Amino acid sequence: MSVALRQVKANGVELNVALAGEGPAVLLLHGFPHTWQLWTHVLDGLAGRYRVIAPDLRGCGASARTAGGYDAGTLAADAEALLDALGETSAAVVGIDAGTPPAFLLAMRRPDLVRRLVVMESLVGRLPGAEEFLAHGAPWWFGFHSAPGLAESVLTGHEDRYIEWFLDAGTLGQGVDPAVRDAFVHAYTGTEALRCAFSYYRALPESSRQIQEAVRTARLTVPTMAIGAHPVGSALEQQLRPVTDHLSGHVIENCGHIIPLHRPDRLLALLEPFLAPAGSTGSTGSRGQLQHHGRRQ
Repeated sequence: MSVALRQVKANGVELNVALAGEGPAVLLLHGFPHTWQLWTHVLDGLAGRYRVIAPDLRGCGASARTAGGYDAGTLAADAEALLDALGETSAAVVGIDAGTPPAFLLAMRRPDLVRRLVVMESLVGRLPGAEEFLAHGAPWWFGFHSAPGLAESVLTGHEDRYIEWFLDAGTLGQGVDPAVRDAFVHAYTGTEALRCAFSYYRALPESSRQIQEAVRTARLTVPTMAIGAHPVGSALEQQLRPVTDHLSGHVIENCGHIIPLHRPDRLLALLEPFLAPAGSTGSTGSRGQLQHHGRRQ
C-alpha cells in the first residue's frame, strides 16, 4: 500500500490528509484518541478499489490546531471543503466516534455529495434511542474532558498512560500495534494538543443542537449503515432508525470500540458490499435489503 500525505487547506484550516488508491472517493473520519492511522489495517482493502481520503481532523495529528470550530457542523463543513479541494463531487463517508456526528450532518446537508454513509461506535447527539446505553450516565471521561482547562492541566506529562488506557479498553485488552500506539501518543502529547482534543467534548452541546435542528427539518435520505461493537452496540442504529430512510445495522461481537484496529477484517466484510457501486458485484442492492437489520457478526 502506498500512502501519500498532503497538507490541504479546507474551510480555512490546514488539514493533514492521507491519500491512497484510485476510484470513487471514500472519506474516513476518525475519533479520539486517533489520527488517520486509525485506518491502517483497512486501507489496503479499500485502496484497491477506491480513492481513500483519511484526514487528521482539525486540531488532531498534523492538522492545524485552531481556537475553535470543534462542533459537528463546522467539522462537517471541513469535510465538505476537503472533498471540494480534492476535486471530488461524490464520496462515501465513514465516521467513527467523534467522526460520526460530522459525517451524519454532512450527509443530512449534502445528500447530493454523500453517496453512502457508514457510522460507528458513537451516539448522534441526544436523539431518542440510546436510553438503555445511557441508563447509568455518559462514560466518565465525557465530564472530565468537558470541564474547560481541567483535563489538559491534569494530564500533561502523563499522556502516554492515558492514551494507552483508551487503546487497551477499545480493543478489549488486546492493544494496538506499537507504531500506531506511538503515533497516537505523539499526536496527543502536550497541553495544546490535549486542549484541541477535549474541545470536541466541550462542543457537544452545540453539536447536539445542530443535530436536533437537522432532523427537525429533514430526514437522512442517504443509504446508511450503523455499526456497533462494545460498548455502544445497537444504540446508534436505534437513534438513526426513526430519521433514516435506508438503514442497515450491525453489531460486531467480541469487538472493542476501536473497530478498524481491533477487527479490521470484519469491518471490511461489512464495508465492501455496502460501498460497492450500484450494479457491481456485492452491491447492497434494493431499499428492502438496506433496511434489513444485518445479522450480528
